[in-house]
This record gives sequence, C-alpha cells and structure tokens, in this order.
Amino acid sequence: MSRRILSTVLLLASLALPTTAMTGEDQADAEIQYLLGFVAASGCTFVRNGDAHDSADAADHLRLKYDRGRRYADTAEHFIDRLASASSWSGKLYTVTCSEITQPSGEWLHRALAEYRQQP
Repeated sequence: MSRRILSTVLLLASLALPTTAMTGEDQADAEIQYLLGFVAASGCTFVRNGDAHDSADAADHLRLKYDRGRRYADTAEHFIDRLASASSWSGKLYTVTCSEITQPSGEWLHRALAEYRQQP
C-alpha cells in the first residue's frame, strides 16, 4: 500500500473514533451529580449536627461541600466517605430517615451508587 493510501486510511479510521471519551474525572463528577440529584429527590429527612433538614436542603449542603472540597473527592466513593457522611466541623455522622428507617447517610449513598452503576 502506498504511503498516500495508508495515510488516507488512517485519517478516515481516526475520524470514525469517538472524540469525547469520558475521563475518570468526568465519570466521578457524573456519579456525584447523580448522587446529589438522588438526595434532592429522595424526600428523606437528613440530620446534620442534631438538626433535621429536608432533602432539598441536604442536597444543597452536600453540593456546597463538594464545590468547596472537590479536591478531596476524586471518586464518588471519596465524595461519600469524605464529604457526605459526616460533619467536617463536628465529626458527627449524618443520618437519613426514609420511610421511618434511619441509617447513616454514607451507607445509604453507597447503596444508591451501586444501584446507579448497575443501570445499563
């Protein structure tokens, strides 16, 4: 095959490849954005430092923590464990109550992340 034909074939092949592959950082951010939406839509009650908050307020708070502490959350797991499970001020665990069942927010969010990842 001549160089010119080979160059043309390689050029056409490269044009057929997707150009917007998702990076690990993009994937983590997409998963974290999903979790923030999940929290907001949950209708659950969140307890933070002894005060109850509705799901919209909880999502806003976690979004603020993520915006400020993004460098500590390079994966969705890190977001949950480092930012969404406990108060950075008091160290107290966050809890969530859904359908009269109270649990640590970290456990609840890890389950939600696992379910999200299983979706096609």
